[in-house]
Amino acid sequence: MKKQENFSNYFQVLQNDPLSNARRGRLKTTHGVIETPAFIPVGTQATVKTMTPEELQRIGVQIVLTNVYHLHLRPGEEIIRQCGGIHNFMGWNKPILADSGGYQVFSLSRLRTIEEEGVEFNSHVDGKRLFLGPLEVMAIQKKLGSDIAMVFDDCAPYPCDYKSACQSVQHTLRWASNCIKGERLKGQQIFGIVQGSTFNDLRKQCAEELVAMDFDGYAIGGVSVGESEDLLFEAVSNTVNYLPVAKPRYLMGVGFMYQIVEAVAMGVDIFDCVIPTRFARNGSAITQNGIFPLKAGAFKEDSSPIETHCDCYACQTFSRAYIRHLLNVNEILGIRLLTLHNLYQYMEFMRELRAAIDNGAFTQFRKTITKIKSNEEGGL
Repeated sequence: MKKQENFSNYFQVLQNDPLSNARRGRLKTTHGVIETPAFIPVGTQATVKTMTPEELQRIGVQIVLTNVYHLHLRPGEEIIRQCGGIHNFMGWNKPILADSGGYQVFSLSRLRTIEEEGVEFNSHVDGKRLFLGPLEVMAIQKKLGSDIAMVFDDCAPYPCDYKSACQSVQHTLRWASNCIKGERLKGQQIFGIVQGSTFNDLRKQCAEELVAMDFDGYAIGGVSVGESEDLLFEAVSNTVNYLPVAKPRYLMGVGFMYQIVEAVAMGVDIFDCVIPTRFARNGSAITQNGIFPLKAGAFKEDSSPIETHCDCYACQTFSRAYIRHLLNVNEILGIRLLTLHNLYQYMEFMRELRAAIDNGAFTQFRKTITKIKSNEEGGL
């Protein structure tokens, strides 16, 4: 184990793994400290679906993610500002990261027009013609009052040709430069986002130019958009190589447990993904032995908990048969209990991951997670 000196007054690395680039860190924000590696549950509409803030705090969630694009459309940043900011609005007194909405605008490819200063697009809610650019996004984030603000970026689709990926990088860099000039609350951190699709030279260029702008942290974007897992990991590995060790590194939208471990081994600190909440809504339980469909008939008379050694409220109180029943009759409680369990599993996983790095046991921990990789998209 190798200890590391403090890097800044807001981010420090406490421990480095001697056999990989994995590291244990601590990120300080206006609304609290985040122990890294950290997983961020997605709360796009200012809520983690079906969960109360109190429940999230109880299972150890450190930070949640909201989305500028969606909150700009409904209810609007001015309403949130009048309600005391995003923390007061959603009753969450811990850190919040606000995604800029670049990915959401990217997903509206049929409804948008990319310009030099931003993106003009049709709202997916009512079709109204709107414009978002870096200055607009930063002004919105100031009114929201998030702890971490993401720059407005241009996410290239997969597959795409080199020319299109190059154009995406140029937009991302220009907009990132303008984001730095935009409005920001005191203490609000801003993270740059590296784009470049599957082209390593473009990722290198984007990363190096963003680093020169001196952001508070750096995100790896433009992955998990349809490419193979090999290409995903290649993009992550190549991008991390050009990011400073003194700043937090955030991998956007990647979240199977074995993927998190592999990315941590490359030096990534922060993750977000919809997997635990979306899988719950689809009736799938996440366990130490993989992911399985709890709605299946095999569990109709199963009186055991979702997971035998799980200490979450759902496992300590209810059987597989009961939760399966709730799911199959479309009772909201079924989704709530399964979401609670899945998020608890992720929080426990991240706690164990951090402890493994602290104790010099990351390599061993990594092997145990790799063993269940084949189960993560199937049954037990």
